[in-house]
Amino acid sequence: MLKTIALGMFAWLHFWGQPDSKLQPLEFFPWHDSAIFNLPVLDRDLVTEDTIRAYLEDLDTKGIEEINQGIWIQSGWNNLASNNGKKLLPAASLTKIATTLAALDKWGTEYQFATNIYSTAEIVNGVVLGDLIIEGSGDPFFVWEEAIALGNTLNKLGIKSVQGNLLVIDKFYMNYQDDSQKSGELLKQGLDQKLWQKEITGQYLQMPVDTLQPEIAIAGQVKTVQNMPASARLLVTHLSLPLAEILRQMNIYSNNKMAQMLADLLGGATKVANSAANIANFPSKEIELINGSGLGEENRISPRAVCQMLMAIDRLLKTDSLAATDLFPTAGRDLVGTVKNRGLPIGTSVKTGTLDNVSALAGVIPTKDRGNVYFSIINYGRQYKYFRQQQDWLLNELVQEWELMPNDFGLANNKTWFLGDDSRNELNFNHSSSN
Repeated sequence: MLKTIALGMFAWLHFWGQPDSKLQPLEFFPWHDSAIFNLPVLDRDLVTEDTIRAYLEDLDTKGIEEINQGIWIQSGWNNLASNNGKKLLPAASLTKIATTLAALDKWGTEYQFATNIYSTAEIVNGVVLGDLIIEGSGDPFFVWEEAIALGNTLNKLGIKSVQGNLLVIDKFYMNYQDDSQKSGELLKQGLDQKLWQKEITGQYLQMPVDTLQPEIAIAGQVKTVQNMPASARLLVTHLSLPLAEILRQMNIYSNNKMAQMLADLLGGATKVANSAANIANFPSKEIELINGSGLGEENRISPRAVCQMLMAIDRLLKTDSLAATDLFPTAGRDLVGTVKNRGLPIGTSVKTGTLDNVSALAGVIPTKDRGNVYFSIINYGRQYKYFRQQQDWLLNELVQEWELMPNDFGLANNKTWFLGDDSRNELNFNHSSSN
């Protein structure tokens, strides 16, 4: 370009004439040396690199090939360490990170799935003289407590029994069952304390002490239907827990059913993979999914892409004063789920992944001196217990050089939301009851 400018100046001078001066050679400006064109030079983290090397050498002593092990550690723009960082590897339940990201982008943290309850006839002396209908929208976390609270709300409307059937319209799921017929049968049982078994009673005993036991006796059968009957009248709208809490519970327990339900609602595994790559801005060739849960070695993600997705989750959550640490199990906070019996550094939020030949661990470590450090470790081989032990060792070695940031566990300390909260059941006051 600068040569073009010089030639242009020569032509201008030649055209207008400069008889008393000689054209001097144009000195080219060394633009490539200018500070404005220099990207920041990031220092290599030799301590981290040495620790990773020691980790890989230890695996090698056990006959575990380095070529099948993936690592990516990143802080801001700085890639602190990598081994096969851009290589597609079986990711197991790290796939749920992609599902989490795509769900947040589509719905937002406060989104609630609605489940509507209708009747096809009047209520006379506490009896629905027709059918009761339940219409879902894909709530993946409708469990016994929610059914109990719904039953109590119907009791508040004066309903004691249903003369007809319980009709279920598709996308109503209960207790992680994606079969509408089975979900309807579970609901029928949960609505009537006379049908309760030990499992339901156990969940009821964990609810607030003043929770009543519902009595909604349904005389007919459970049937699935495709369309809403013309005579249907809305009784109650049940709202799920907010999406952020649903995702947190899904990740704490690495619930495959919940993850798959969300992926299906998002359009399927391919759509989830494409969305995650676009949102997190990494090449789509670094993620291949066959489902939303991670079951199957065909779910493959590069370690770098995993970290990019965690960073994107942080960006999406920032406007709600939340972070990725709020949506994943965290050492020192969660005593159940996938971090149970792990020896992780306190405050480390992680997503685990396990298959017969895969042990994966990814997450974020908040630090004072480096900001959030994102990591992804994907081990391939059958020694999953050994892999877990060494993953924990590696993280504990790394944090020896870092100043950890205390975690306030924001979302986990929010006691506003709980399963079985009847305040999330909205009554339709236009429906009249006859006595």
